Amino acid sequence: MDENHLDFITGCASNVVFQEGEFLFRQGTPVKQIFLLRHGRVSVQAFAPGRGQVTVDVVGAGDLVGWSGLLDDDGARFDAMALELVRAIAIDSACLRQKCEADPCMGLAMFMRVATVLERRLDSTRVLLLDMYAANHH
Repeated sequence: MDENHLDFITGCASNVVFQEGEFLFRQGTPVKQIFLLRHGRVSVQAFAPGRGQVTVDVVGAGDLVGWSGLLDDDGARFDAMALELVRAIAIDSACLRQKCEADPCMGLAMFMRVATVLERRLDSTRVLLLDMYAANHH
């Protein structure tokens, strides 16, 4: 993104810190912020019947967490828990959605970045599902 787009996002952003074991958000809770990780690792988890909490992905510096907040502020699809001290930029999701709607160029740039995250997460989920399916058929 160019400097103008970064300046555009800054108006919606603040720095946040999460301690090890602290949740950035929980599945089913409203998505109020999107997090750009600057330091640390976060476990993205989902509840699987019969298996409990399953780690779907582990993300780190430079990754986005809570991307669904860009689409809506309905309940989060996953839990996100700090595995260690996490420093992140919290972007107010409603503010960012409004800015993306007002500036279609910015909106396209954001959605292209989110699409990259989605692709990687879908690949991770596919591998997890294949592993779960294989484990149930042995």
